[in-house]
Amino acid sequence: MPTLTRADGETLAYTKIERSANSPTLVWLSGFNSDMAGSKAIAVKELAEAEGLGYLAFDYFGHGESSGDFAKGTISRWREDCLTAIDELSEGPLILIGSSMGGWMSLLTAKARKERVVGMVLIAPAPDFTSKLMWHDLPESARKEIMEKGMWMRPTPYGEPYPITRSLIVDGAQWSVLDDPIDLSVPVTILQGKVDPDVPWTHALKVQDALASADVEFILIKDGEHRLSRDQDIQRLMMEVKRLVRKVG
Repeated sequence: MPTLTRADGETLAYTKIERSANSPTLVWLSGFNSDMAGSKAIAVKELAEAEGLGYLAFDYFGHGESSGDFAKGTISRWREDCLTAIDELSEGPLILIGSSMGGWMSLLTAKARKERVVGMVLIAPAPDFTSKLMWHDLPESARKEIMEKGMWMRPTPYGEPYPITRSLIVDGAQWSVLDDPIDLSVPVTILQGKVDPDVPWTHALKVQDALASADVEFILIKDGEHRLSRDQDIQRLMMEVKRLVRKVG
């Protein structure tokens, strides 16, 4: 797998497809503790191949095939990964497709590269999750361990427990986007499961409300959970991506 070496020597694993003339590039942005090998990312890649679109996906620092210690990752670092990857590995207009934390990364990336991002599809978007979702949901004993010892191992139904660090929580606070209007005018589609146990649908609705763009569609899937990776969920995602491509084309 190709890698992009960053200035500090760490490497980002990535996969890409060159775009055809005048086509946008679909950029997949994964969730927290996830990677570019998931079913939704693969489906987006196959769509790009079929439609003659560009495609770019990469693993953040400490994720998947990239180098680095996950426990040393922060929102600042992963935002820098996003900007470095799109700056060095893509050209032309971009449609960002972000899942969970990838939704936060999409918003931060779009704000920093307004001249390139022409649209976004956000799947169970979790901006500000470190302060507005995760911290509030942690038991008092976990919060105390994070602040006093610097780390707590969080159990997950998706695999092995993973570390939540004090630096992640403290750093994340400076990148909050929901406290003020999000100054983006591009079309955005939000896909959200109503029975999502990790990102409440009301949180995703706050993203819609915060976006300055008038062209924001909020699609609530009544029986959908967090990953939205069932066959019907992925089919819906593909339909919405294709619709957005036509809209910005």
